[in-house]
Amino acid sequence: MSCHSALLPVSSNSILIGFTTDQNRVPAHPRIVPVRIFEDPSLGVHKISHPNVLQHRTIAIDGRLAWEALYPQGSINPSGALKGGFGFYVAGPKAFADALDEYAREIVLGYEVLFESGFSWAKGGKLPGLYGGVGDKAYGCTGGRKAHRCQCFNLRFMWRANGEGELYTYLPQTDVNLERLRTVPGAHESSDYGFSLGRGAWGFNSGRWMSLGIRLRLNDVGFQNGEIEAFIDGRSVLLVDRLVLREDHSARIRGAHFQTFFGGHTPDWASPRDQKSWFASLSGAVVK
Repeated sequence: MSCHSALLPVSSNSILIGFTTDQNRVPAHPRIVPVRIFEDPSLGVHKISHPNVLQHRTIAIDGRLAWEALYPQGSINPSGALKGGFGFYVAGPKAFADALDEYAREIVLGYEVLFESGFSWAKGGKLPGLYGGVGDKAYGCTGGRKAHRCQCFNLRFMWRANGEGELYTYLPQTDVNLERLRTVPGAHESSDYGFSLGRGAWGFNSGRWMSLGIRLRLNDVGFQNGEIEAFIDGRSVLLVDRLVLREDHSARIRGAHFQTFFGGHTPDWASPRDQKSWFASLSGAVVK
């Protein structure tokens, strides 16, 4: 039986522990804990990367409590002079975070996103996803970083021009991974930045809520049996198996990298006007 076809597209029986910020769209489950989205201590929000996150302001929209992202005209990436969007990490409630640290091999993360009507996509931008790795090195797997790339992983959704979708990934740059990733439909490789997967396999729409989900299964150390899967509105749009997501037994899935901004790094990626998006119904589950 599916627990939820869009936010947690897994069997109810497979859920070991989970949380949700929206009980209306995730059916009641004895091992899924309800959490209010703006109660940061209970949700494990940390490492807020720049100030345009309204984590203490309740935004009510369409019956949902949501985080609101502001993208001022000309804003670009977290290090730009004019900042837009937001960025932070979510460990989840303590019991969920403890499960990630102690035993979790596989998790699924889901949330809803609403782009304002007529959203101007420009060249593209980032959306929230998952991250992990060895200790604090898990936080360093974005932005073109080259150090410790085999000790971390980061998977974020991304929109491109005209709302074209992809999964934007930083994975250990092993020979077996590169060989595997190059075979994925819609793959675009960058030696300095992330590896785009599934580009064009779906599209983002403005003016309506969409459900996004990522499932990640860690590989056994020494084996090429990791998996990542992306879901849009409960439909699997990308599945990549035979991956190495860790080479060290201490590497862990750490939670959500909840980040959004326009970019890219050059001015032609910037938001063409003041605009907004909203994020709601954040949910996660450790599965067996």
